[in-house]
Amino acid sequence: MKEDIQKLRNIGISAHIDSGKTTLTERILYYTKRIGVIHEVKGKDGVGAKMDSMELEKERGITISSAATHCLWKGYRINIIDTPGHVDFTIEVERALRVLDGAILILCAVGGVQSQSITVDRQMRRYGVPRIAFINKCDRFGANPSKVIHQLREKLGMEPVPLQLPIGIEGEFRGVVDLIKMKAIYFDGDHGEVVREESIPDELLEEALSRREELLDAATMFSDELAEAVLEDRETEQMIYEALRKGTLSRALTPVLLGSAYKNIGVQPVLDAVNKFLPSPTEVKNVALDLDQNELEVPLKADPGLPVVALAFKLEVTPYGQLTYMRIYQGSIGKGDELVITRTRKKIRVGRIVRMHADEMEDISRGYAGDIVALFGVECNSGDTFTDGRLHYTMSSMHVPEPVISLSVKAKDNKSQENLAKALGRFCREDPTFRSHVDPETGETIISGMGELHLDVYVERMKREYKAEVETGIPQVSYREAITQRADFNYTHKKQTGGAGQYGRVAGYMEPSKDGSYEFVDEIKGGVIPSEFISAVDKGFQACLEKGPMLGFPVLGLRVVINDGQHHPVDSSELAFRQAAVGAFKQAYMKAEPVVLEPIMRVSVECPSEFQGNVMSSINQRRGMILSSTEDGMFTTIEAEVPLAEMFGYATVLRSLTQGKAEFTMEFSKYAKAPESVVDELKKTQQQTQGGRR
Repeated sequence: MKEDIQKLRNIGISAHIDSGKTTLTERILYYTKRIGVIHEVKGKDGVGAKMDSMELEKERGITISSAATHCLWKGYRINIIDTPGHVDFTIEVERALRVLDGAILILCAVGGVQSQSITVDRQMRRYGVPRIAFINKCDRFGANPSKVIHQLREKLGMEPVPLQLPIGIEGEFRGVVDLIKMKAIYFDGDHGEVVREESIPDELLEEALSRREELLDAATMFSDELAEAVLEDRETEQMIYEALRKGTLSRALTPVLLGSAYKNIGVQPVLDAVNKFLPSPTEVKNVALDLDQNELEVPLKADPGLPVVALAFKLEVTPYGQLTYMRIYQGSIGKGDELVITRTRKKIRVGRIVRMHADEMEDISRGYAGDIVALFGVECNSGDTFTDGRLHYTMSSMHVPEPVISLSVKAKDNKSQENLAKALGRFCREDPTFRSHVDPETGETIISGMGELHLDVYVERMKREYKAEVETGIPQVSYREAITQRADFNYTHKKQTGGAGQYGRVAGYMEPSKDGSYEFVDEIKGGVIPSEFISAVDKGFQACLEKGPMLGFPVLGLRVVINDGQHHPVDSSELAFRQAAVGAFKQAYMKAEPVVLEPIMRVSVECPSEFQGNVMSSINQRRGMILSSTEDGMFTTIEAEVPLAEMFGYATVLRSLTQGKAEFTMEFSKYAKAPESVVDELKKTQQQTQGGRR
């Protein structure tokens, strides 16, 4: 088994949208004989790529959900996770990188280092993932691999080491020169399955020799043996591979390969590079936190003989039950084993254990340390740690970015309402960046996510997978009301309807409170209002705060002082004084010159410094106030305060302003007076809904 683990690779394929991740995976599966026919991402045959199994993925030609598969290449078993490129589905990349040992970073030979390449690189660094880079689409017009290698160094701060030279470029691209073997490699056959080695074309020999020198310079930094051998001109291919592997595992250098997955050029050398340069599970440092020792970090060993520690990193609800994707870090898991979920201490029995191949499953009897498997019918959450009960360990959870955009959703009928509730329950469990809640004030169901495409896809899935017919709209902003002046009240409530009546008089004044909270002050003297009725007066005023008389919004920052009143020995009661307080509130409220308050958000935007001016002007256009701007290397962080009503759709605007390279977070800061134009708009809306809630 030990030998098997050394020949196991857990890798992810990550890149900017449309760089060719799914196309590359499709070729890898074809060359490793996992599939018999190649289908394209936006295929004319209507089949679509193997790894895009969701209907929506096939239609839109994008990857939405990361998919797992595995294959064999030259005696090595490779578990692959193909991840989405769109920034809205960033959690899929995040959770894949959390459990992978190595990665292939794909770059477009035309587009180079793009916004999502920067995000993916940031995620790889967060989890310390070694990677190899593959410059794809070298056959496209405008392809320039040298420019991309320069950008890897300048924009991502990498130390790229090209292992190949292109033979021809753009429409003439037909193969690569291997700078380690010093051979020209061509890919023949209908689908490039026949790899042919020849001597290097004369016109490229000089450049190949000079590039090889650069490669050896970089590799000798990691091997004294190679450095001596190079001086004596006796270096071997094996020595170079070992030195490059050392540099890759320490993340001090990144091997760079070239090709065109669509034209079937250069894919097999990528598989060879995965075997040669990326780590096996035994070469990666993984730690758990020991809950019995105050969360002390404990190293885990990829040894099947040790107690089990595994992490559920992704959930999918299928028609047959929940499918839980799991990475086994230590020990082994087999059919019939008993496992414990650390978070809940709940015991579960493993019924069915499978290995995934996109949307297909292969049953296996046991999964071992280092492996990625899936369990069927296990109730757990994404990010849960599993043990066999002997250890009380938990794995550190993954970084989950906060949602930045919201929509209100409303079911069109009762049947859809039930289905909507089921869909929201499932999606929230599957995707930590998708949130759903009911606004206590407006009663609206609000969904939040990472971007408009993210929410679009979920709304579409509600309709298709759950038959929930829903309407979406911009969520209503939680406005407030507040008074600005002191106003006196003197109100008598009396009611005579035969028998005991109702009588209570309260007098005093209301004014704005200093800290924005509600305050009730009792200054009654001589028992004009008996003490047992004082709390009823307080409750009467509090009940009025829920709906201000101006526009029906909750009231903030009120200080009520009662200093006089009157009671009747027979007709006074708690109810009478409560009603008297309600009347007093209405009598004084409009005299106290109320205003509408709007929520102000603290917004923090991180963007490349070149876009600083664009971002600042976009904030000013949204009635925002910039608080600070700090530069850190190539990035600038802008802190501002912006009304929430102006932030809807900002994620999309910000992306288009910054070529998708900026990120922002926002949180509630305070309430501030809304401008007259906003108040007029609210009054109009209220009139249209004929006295409706808003």
